[in-house]
Amino acid sequence: MVTRANWDSALRHARVPHAWFSRGLRRFQARERDHTVARTLADDGRAFEQVRDHVLFDPRALSTGAGRPYTVFTPYRKRWRSEAGPHVWASLASDPAGRLLPASGEPALPPLAELGFETTNLGELGIAVGERGGADQLERFAERIGEYAARRDYPALAGPSYLSVHLRFGTVSVRQAATLAAALMDEGPPALVGAETWLHELVWRDFYFQILRSISRHVVAQAFRTEMDAVRWEDDDAAFAAWCAGRTGYPLVDAGMRQLAHSGYMHNRLRMVVASFLTKDLGIDWRRGEAWFAQHLNDFDLAANNGGWQWAASTGCDAQPWFRIFNPVTQSTRFDPRGRFIRRYVPELAGLSDKEIHAPWTVEPARLAAADVRLGETYPGPIVDHAQARQRTLARFDAVKSED
Repeated sequence: MVTRANWDSALRHARVPHAWFSRGLRRFQARERDHTVARTLADDGRAFEQVRDHVLFDPRALSTGAGRPYTVFTPYRKRWRSEAGPHVWASLASDPAGRLLPASGEPALPPLAELGFETTNLGELGIAVGERGGADQLERFAERIGEYAARRDYPALAGPSYLSVHLRFGTVSVRQAATLAAALMDEGPPALVGAETWLHELVWRDFYFQILRSISRHVVAQAFRTEMDAVRWEDDDAAFAAWCAGRTGYPLVDAGMRQLAHSGYMHNRLRMVVASFLTKDLGIDWRRGEAWFAQHLNDFDLAANNGGWQWAASTGCDAQPWFRIFNPVTQSTRFDPRGRFIRRYVPELAGLSDKEIHAPWTVEPARLAAADVRLGETYPGPIVDHAQARQRTLARFDAVKSED
């Protein structure tokens, strides 16, 4: 739920300083962290063993015929699938988790509080933590994976795997996840299509890690497609603050942003919708949205976050043209047709019908009054006209294209 405090916080953070963002990115660079750990242990005379277990293929393992990293997903996926298999995944590491536990007689690992961690509300949000929580979530997902392809885009349904935070922190092995998907695919229907679709998403995950590992100095703060650095973004702090707080006047966009503020999680379809809205409807630099997600996502991962934002902004390694612009109302009627998700996070619109709830500004005043909705008071009117914003975006990108 968006409160006045949330709104004030959004206003204070309306402009994310690039200096802060750069520091934040450095903080999350795992390779630098591991190098520091290795040097520190070596100085202390201790051994350090690295195990590759965060991805299925090392980012440098697959390359084009010319020996270069893949920069387009489809050929990467084809190569990935041709090389992949349980025999490959199982050989990447041999039970690394077991070696992290102290042997009998050795001192126990210190409690998390002694390491500087604070208690969170993850349990209250229904997020089971630790390896046991991850194993339970993977087991529950396996029971409904056959419905994954059909349900994953509908935020009101239990469609996604909800494993992103576990994959991010290693409490579920990505090798175990891929092996499960492959086994279910071999079984055929009814799990085949869902398991194959989920494996496809794991390939995307590896692909973004490959991009980050290969050209991180470029994509972290710049557009993958360098010509897109010339795009002239809007400098609109008020619009950015409204987006952050879930007060744009577009119910599905606002529901997604409020879900993020409430839980630290956002449904994947909504991540695309809200990112498209920020960059294509509001015309605001994708890097500001990327930084906001980095601050608030429990499952934040630099590779996926950067890749996803650049995909939505049409600045990344995507073969689709830059005029892909999501219509927030069409997305809403298609993926939340009964408004169930919207009603959960935007309860001030709960009195509207399933048809009305997607675009309340089009509803007759008498119906709004009957539903106790007062645009501009209980809920904002749309901060931008989508059709007009779309034309501005086309002109914005066309200007860059014309300069090539």
